[in-house]
Amino acid sequence: MPTAVRSHAKINLGLGIGAPRTDGFHALATVYQTLEVHDQVTVTARRAKQTVLRLTSNDRRVPTDERNTAWKMVSLVLDELGVQADVEIQIEKRLPVQGGLGAGSANAAAALVGLEAELGIKAVSHPPLEGAARRGVRPGGSWPAQRLKIAAEVGSDVPLFLIGGTVLGLDRGQEVYPLPDIEPVWCVVATPAVGVSTPQAFRDWDALCAAEGLTAEASADKLSELSRAYASAFAGAILGGGQEAGSSGVVSVGDDLAGPQESALVRTGITSWISNDFERVVFAQHPPLAEIKRLLAAHGTPEAALHASLSGSGSALFGLYLARRAAETAQERLRAAGVESVLTRTLPRPAYWGEMLLQ
Repeated sequence: MPTAVRSHAKINLGLGIGAPRTDGFHALATVYQTLEVHDQVTVTARRAKQTVLRLTSNDRRVPTDERNTAWKMVSLVLDELGVQADVEIQIEKRLPVQGGLGAGSANAAAALVGLEAELGIKAVSHPPLEGAARRGVRPGGSWPAQRLKIAAEVGSDVPLFLIGGTVLGLDRGQEVYPLPDIEPVWCVVATPAVGVSTPQAFRDWDALCAAEGLTAEASADKLSELSRAYASAFAGAILGGGQEAGSSGVVSVGDDLAGPQESALVRTGITSWISNDFERVVFAQHPPLAEIKRLLAAHGTPEAALHASLSGSGSALFGLYLARRAAETAQERLRAAGVESVLTRTLPRPAYWGEMLLQ
C-alpha cells in the first residue's frame, strides 16, 4: 500500500555566514524551524530483481529524474543498503519550488521516510538487510547516523528534516543538533514574485567579506560564538519560561493564540539580535524584499511581529506572531501591496513526527 508523507517547510530564524573557504563552501550557523505548511510525497516500493525509479509531480517545474532530491535520496539509500527495489515517488507540490523554504530538501527526507515504511527499514536501529554491512552499515551500527550522512550528500538542508522542530545547523548547515522547541506561534510566509539566485547571493556576500576584510579564519570565531549564543538563548527561552506544557513538552495551541501570553522569543531577548546575514546583500539587489520585511514586521504597531526575516537566501520572507489576528493583519498588508502569502504555524518536534505519516 502506498505511504503518504507530509513534507514540511522550514524557515531560518537566524543565519550567520562565514567568509568563503578554500573548498569553495561557506561555514554557517543557523537556526532552522519547521512549519505546518507542507507538500505531500507518496512512495510505493517493493523488493525487485533490479532497481527501477519513477517520479511524477503535479508541478511541471519539478525535475522527474536524477536531478530531483527525492530521487537522489532513494537511489543513494538503496545503493548504501545493497537493496534492489521498484520505487514510485509522487510529489504533490503545495510549497514554492524555490524560495528559501527548503521544499526540495524536505521532499528528499519525506521520500526516505516513505521508503523506510514501504521496505520495513527501522529508523531506530541499523536495518537488517542483506548487503548492508558491505555497503558501509556495520552490524550493530547506527542507521539514524547513516541516514543523516546520506541526507547531507543529497543537500545541506536535508538533514534538518530528519530532526524537525527547532534545529541548530552548523558547517554548511548539514551538521544538525536539536534545540529545545519554541512554543508554537503563528507564521506568515510571504512568497513574492521575485527570483533570488543563491549562487549570486553568495558571490555578493564574498565581495562584501573582501571589502570588510572578513577572512575564513576570522569568521570561524564569529560563527563559533554565534552558535553558542543560539544554543544558550533557545535553551533559556524554554527552561526559563515557567510556562505550563503538556505531556509532549509543547504548549497547547488555542484558536487565537498559538502559544502562551508572552513569547519566549521576546522574553529572552533573542529577537533583538537574531538576524539573517543574507539580508545585507539580497536586499541591496532586490529592494522590494526589504519593503516586504517592513510590512511583515510592522514595528511600532499593536500587530507588530515577534520576529521578521528573510528565510535562507530568499525570496521567501516570514513574520512570527503571537495572535492569529496580528498574523491575518499582516496578510492584509501584504495583499494590499500585491504580495502573496501563506498563514501557518511553527511546528515543534513531537508534532512534526506525529503528523508526518498520513497512512
